[in-house]
Amino acid sequence: MTPRLDDSFARELPGLCEPWQAAAFPRPELLVLNDALSVELGFDPSALRDDAGARLLTGQDLLPGSRPVAQAYAGHQFGGYSPRLGDGRALLLGEIVTNDGRRLDLHLKGSGRTPFARGGDGKAAIGPMLREYVISEAMHALRIPTTRSLAVVATGEQIARDSLLPGAVLARVAASHLRVGSFDAVAEAQASLLARWMGVGFIHGVMNTDNMTISGETIDYGPCAFMDRYDVGTVFSSIDHAGRYAYGQQPRIAQWNLARLAEALLPFMADTQETAIELATASLHAFTDRYETHRLAVMRAKLGLDPALGSDDDHRSLVDDLLALLQTQSLDHTTFMRSLSDVVRGDAEPTRAQCSDPAAFDAWATRWAAVRAGDDRPAEQIADAMDRVNPVYIPRNHLVEEALDAATEGDLAPFTRLVDVVRPPSEVRAGLARYAQPDLAAAAP
Repeated sequence: MTPRLDDSFARELPGLCEPWQAAAFPRPELLVLNDALSVELGFDPSALRDDAGARLLTGQDLLPGSRPVAQAYAGHQFGGYSPRLGDGRALLLGEIVTNDGRRLDLHLKGSGRTPFARGGDGKAAIGPMLREYVISEAMHALRIPTTRSLAVVATGEQIARDSLLPGAVLARVAASHLRVGSFDAVAEAQASLLARWMGVGFIHGVMNTDNMTISGETIDYGPCAFMDRYDVGTVFSSIDHAGRYAYGQQPRIAQWNLARLAEALLPFMADTQETAIELATASLHAFTDRYETHRLAVMRAKLGLDPALGSDDDHRSLVDDLLALLQTQSLDHTTFMRSLSDVVRGDAEPTRAQCSDPAAFDAWATRWAAVRAGDDRPAEQIADAMDRVNPVYIPRNHLVEEALDAATEGDLAPFTRLVDVVRPPSEVRAGLARYAQPDLAAAAP
């Protein structure tokens, strides 16, 4: 069972891509395969596990209908405009049309130099490709829009970084690989996506315009991570010295990226530049309101708040004061938010025990209880609903690094275990306590 690819992007947008082929790899060998996704796409998983499957998943052989291209786009990187970026180490193989009519890109990352490589070798190491696999699958399990990882295949060669590392190719799937640096985006989708990132403490790391998709899916998992200790200034990119892409800056940067898009679209928005600027300005200002609406909805669900009880301002004040408490007391974001359902069930001690100043939490909790007082749902029902949106297991950075280090040395067992743990994220399971714990060595402020 092998799907046929369509080549509509290559066919209809030749000015936005370059026909290209993947580099030749000596010994492609499958490391990890997303069985459920492969079936969803129309593949027979067993056929992807042999040598022929590894060749397909690295672009050595092509699926029927495939016409590989490297996509071209511009972008703003750390605020500076680059007119010619494009896929420096990636190829769009084509689009799969699923049985339910969805059109999904099949894309390779780490498949070798392209015309847009800008001096790089176009290759990728096993560690970063496995990082994208586990974190993108965790995001999918958290129901946050994201590209999906189909497979990671070792290439059988060593690539030069700070040291020699085993190479790999990631095969991923997305509704679209078009970026804000390509053309129009939907502000509503971006506002929703950013609110969901913030709700689970996810930090993308490098929100350049070429790392934002038109479809509103999370893409390009580079120096990304889920935050442990809550701090709006947390940064995960080693080159982001000014904190441009810190956790707390992400909504503002999304709006900034959309502003760059609007500038490019001004000639097509209205008959006069003045009218076009007015339309673009109104849309960008509306992003703030859209984001705030989505943020409040996310946080209401996490706190078990009924939108019909209390005003938006009351709920927003409660949310903002809670986040300030997390910041000032250096609380672990995921553990603390998950523990709030215990408070609803009548046991506040697990939550209070996390606080350096329990009295401050008590004062906030009294206000929280007052807002919930009119809710006639049983406490257990409210708490269960909170548990569904406050995960127990996320791919914590220390566990990801541990798994990637082992995989680089040839041991995939910790990685496979971590992927299994974060799917599903909200169901407590026996024997997994260490996966729910923050990095104790880094827990102190």
